[in-house]
Amino acid sequence: MQRLYDFLRRHPTWVDGFWAVILFGISVLGGATVEEGRGTELPALTVPVMFLLSVVVALRRRMPERMLLLALIVGLGQLILDVPTAPADFALLVIVYTVAAVGARWASRVALTAGLCAAPLAQLRWPSQEAGTAGNVALSVILAVPFALAWVLGDSIRTRRAYFAQLEERAARLEKEREAQAKVAVAAERARIARELHDVVAHNVSVMVVQADGAAYVLDTAPDQAKKALETISGTGRQALAEMRRLLGVLRTGEHQEAGEYVPQPGLQQIEDLVEQCRESGLPVDFKVEGTSRELPRGVELTAYRIVQEALTNTRKHGGPDVGASVRLVYFDDGLGLLVEDDGKGAPHELYEEGGFDGQGHGLIGMRERVGMVGGTLDAGPRPGGGFRISALLPLKPAH
Repeated sequence: MQRLYDFLRRHPTWVDGFWAVILFGISVLGGATVEEGRGTELPALTVPVMFLLSVVVALRRRMPERMLLLALIVGLGQLILDVPTAPADFALLVIVYTVAAVGARWASRVALTAGLCAAPLAQLRWPSQEAGTAGNVALSVILAVPFALAWVLGDSIRTRRAYFAQLEERAARLEKEREAQAKVAVAAERARIARELHDVVAHNVSVMVVQADGAAYVLDTAPDQAKKALETISGTGRQALAEMRRLLGVLRTGEHQEAGEYVPQPGLQQIEDLVEQCRESGLPVDFKVEGTSRELPRGVELTAYRIVQEALTNTRKHGGPDVGASVRLVYFDDGLGLLVEDDGKGAPHELYEEGGFDGQGHGLIGMRERVGMVGGTLDAGPRPGGGFRISALLPLKPAH
């Protein structure tokens, strides 16, 4: 049945043609029966009129305006040539509905006028002798009602289709705007990440220069200190190369770093200060560190800091009254685990959907961009019973 329904929707002209054949056959058989009952043959012009009206039904959706004009010509021909009405005249109702639904506006108005005039003209041409004048007038009004209803139904269908088309256009436009805003957010976040990584690399290079100068200064007097400085230069250089690889993968915008001395970006040591600031602002935060604390690549530390900062900021914004949060840092052998949770119930879940964590569409986008830059994974979503959870795993080595 579904295949049949799909086929009928794809081939409307075939469907209309089928009903046109049925209407023509009923009209011919019905007209011949009536005329044979009177002892006469079917008038010569009746069959062409029935055929043309059937053509109106068959092609009504392919060319509604032309079929309306054809129906008007055939109808006037019936009146002038005294061709009696037949079941094929039902095509007049059909074309009035079709033009009102899908035709041009001028054609719709013409169809309404012609439909309202068809019944009175037919009663004037073929009046009922038994009904009298009052009866013919009443009959004309009654026969005009179906044409009015057909036009009203078609016009309502037109209005409904226009309404749904407007809704679809609006939804498509909003979707495009949302995609554009997401792209802008990604570009802005990548530019920010690039600037921060740029500072990280610059800081590492500055450390290397300072250590190299110190090693050269004490090379003859304190070889052990010089050796230690060279080891520091080696480790810092490897970190700088790793961060440089990430930096080259980020597309920077036309914004330029302001002139001035480069300063190191925040890392894991500053998370505790960030938590303390939140506590002073009235947000209770439980902070714990698990595993053996050690120095990690600056890009990983910066990503972890920014995730905690974004999560706690949005907890204050959307968590509602009496909200509490917890931050967990877990040191693994090959990575850093990060878990930030809150028990707030003030924000609807819609704010925490993909791309809408901060209520403006930038929160989760920024987090995912940062985590992706270091080759990590991020899982974010509402907690059962209320609140929100952000879980991230940041590897120590970038993904290839």
